[in-house]
Amino acid sequence: MKISQKLQKAHSSSHRPTYSFEFFVPKTSQGVQNLYDRMDRMYELGPQFIDITWNAGGRLSNLTCEMVSTSQSIIGLETCMHLTCTGMPIQLVENALKDAYNSGCQNILALRGDPPHGSESTSANGNELVPEFRYAKDLIKYIRAKYGDYFDIGVAGYPEGHPEESDIDVLIGYLKEKVDAGATFIITQMFYDVDNFLSWVEKCRNAGITVPIIPGIMPISTYASFMRRATWCEINIPKNFLDQLEPISGDDNLVREKGTELVADMCEKMVAAGIQHLHFYTMNLEKATVMVLDKLGILPEYIPEEDKKNPPLPWRQSLALGREDETVRPIFWKNRKKSYVARTQDWDEFPNGRWGDSRSPAYGELENYGVLLRHSAAKAIEIWGSPKTVEDLRDLFVGYLSGKIKSLPWSDAPISNEVDSIKDQLLDINSRGFLTINSQPAVNGVKSTHPVHGWGPSNGYVYQKAYLELLVPPEVADKVVHAVEKDPDVTYYCVDSRGNLRTNSPVDGPNAVTWGIYPGKEVIQPTIVEKISFLAWKDEAFRLGAEWARCYDEDTESRRLVMGIVDKWYLINIVHNDFQDPDAIFRLFNNIH
Repeated sequence: MKISQKLQKAHSSSHRPTYSFEFFVPKTSQGVQNLYDRMDRMYELGPQFIDITWNAGGRLSNLTCEMVSTSQSIIGLETCMHLTCTGMPIQLVENALKDAYNSGCQNILALRGDPPHGSESTSANGNELVPEFRYAKDLIKYIRAKYGDYFDIGVAGYPEGHPEESDIDVLIGYLKEKVDAGATFIITQMFYDVDNFLSWVEKCRNAGITVPIIPGIMPISTYASFMRRATWCEINIPKNFLDQLEPISGDDNLVREKGTELVADMCEKMVAAGIQHLHFYTMNLEKATVMVLDKLGILPEYIPEEDKKNPPLPWRQSLALGREDETVRPIFWKNRKKSYVARTQDWDEFPNGRWGDSRSPAYGELENYGVLLRHSAAKAIEIWGSPKTVEDLRDLFVGYLSGKIKSLPWSDAPISNEVDSIKDQLLDINSRGFLTINSQPAVNGVKSTHPVHGWGPSNGYVYQKAYLELLVPPEVADKVVHAVEKDPDVTYYCVDSRGNLRTNSPVDGPNAVTWGIYPGKEVIQPTIVEKISFLAWKDEAFRLGAEWARCYDEDTESRRLVMGIVDKWYLINIVHNDFQDPDAIFRLFNNIH
């Protein structure tokens, strides 16, 4: 969705201020992964959008596009892509716009960028420059000519002048030209002088600039970084900032606490003056920004109950092009949403066809998917140790269920509070040598506003069947299958790494395991189990085990143990269709030893 539309929608239904975050492209692949993790966490803070800065030239520019796609399609954050034009070959600009379009991104921050040194006709890497791209307004005109109104286009504003032009009135004239060319919102350079900013906004309005003006806010982490950034941007530091920060400049903790107060005060003053949205330059960190939002009392936990909204579905939606209306997912990827979105983006019958209705050869294809395990070998060993026996694996899974271990090869995130009601049963099953990698409890008609299980519109009811997915040793796999086949209310799939499948499912199509009933709506069934996608997940699940095994040196007990699971154990999923009996699925294991 366009930023201008999102802000209009948010502010028409609530007077609460909204906010957004800026991130920059890290220099290393590990830094990129760490930033994805941080963005994933900061999603829960409820930003209206994020933006990602542009790194011109070669690999880094492609990484900007990659990060925009990941943020938009996998993490599910509305994303704005920075795009500079000075010194940029036209093909690189066009490729970036195509990538943004294809990822579902509808927001571009159009910037001139720093002009190249030396020749005006070639960039530093020898590429021919485009004379039409001398200013940001030229890029705006190009985008409008190529894409019409598809993109919201943001531009930069300079309340305290620019190194190349100190006259504010001249700069406002340039800003008006950019708006007239098609810009739809403005984000300012960082500042700390609120009075000057509000005066500048009034001047912009008097000049006929009517688009949203969003203040750029830099939280204060340390005194040195505060002074360095203010000096580099040539902005005014109010006297009260210096008076309060200079005496404690050597104590980073005190500086951050006092800086939080000062920045929160300036935000409150802007909100009181009618500014409804705040944009934070995070510098790829979260603590200082969270502290300001906490001080302002606008974090999600501070929202009054009557203003809180349920998630529309029990899983986070992708904002990728063509996936915005996705309403059904197989449960197997519940704990690996990034993998799910990436795996299914090229499945040619999805999301246009219903799950289970097609037999596309693209289903389950693992070619060109790359490495599945997100951690390096050293990190994997740090997190999961070096298990040598099945008992060690059991302890590892019990540790995950207890919250002591934050992830497993098959689960990217810590254990959720959804399993609290069945945690004792899961601990019992794992302590007996069955390794559970996915589960959900039975739910019989809780209100859709339920703090744990609720989703969808208000005044509805949520249901779900008990589900277990586990790795089972070969010596007891037949006993598990025998036990579940005796219960007429159970549906199961059992498979090994070679694809030998057993099931009692009467059809290959979907079996809804989560659904919701709402006034004036059809039944919504957002989570299912079905054969085709389970076989695709089987490939991924066993491959994750194989990649984990390869974290250990050859001829080690740990490698032999984990590869033994991959080669010999079975992956079994069990759905108990009697959702009124929360313990029925666990009674299946009472007599299995």
